[in-house]
Amino acid sequence: MAFSNSHTLISKGTSIIGDVHFTGDLQVEGKVKGNIIVEGGADAKLVVADKGVVEGEIRVPMVVINGKVIGNVYSSKHVELAGKAVVEGNVHYQLIEMVKGAQVNGSLVYGESTQPAAKPDKNFGSEKSNVDAK
Repeated sequence: MAFSNSHTLISKGTSIIGDVHFTGDLQVEGKVKGNIIVEGGADAKLVVADKGVVEGEIRVPMVVINGKVIGNVYSSKHVELAGKAVVEGNVHYQLIEMVKGAQVNGSLVYGESTQPAAKPDKNFGSEKSNVDAK
């Protein structure tokens, strides 16, 4: 099955509340409060720009983060964490590239669970973590 080479931009100043399902390329320069999920595109790519914010899970084969992600990241191919990247959650990956200055406040998990069977948590962010920093 071939997909068109589609490009989608969520520009700065734009806020989306709800899950985003896409094919092709998606660039987030604004804010998404919901999960970002690829629809059947093995070559799909997500770019979270330096001012971009995602509050929810990301399930995309190729991910480039230079902004802020509050949620888990699941990548079946490649994750790139640029210098201004901040991830508040676990990063599940097959191949990872991390630049000096990138932050992951969670676990880096190689391989086994890059595409979990469970659907994304629709109530992500509604509960507080049971971990206290003391």
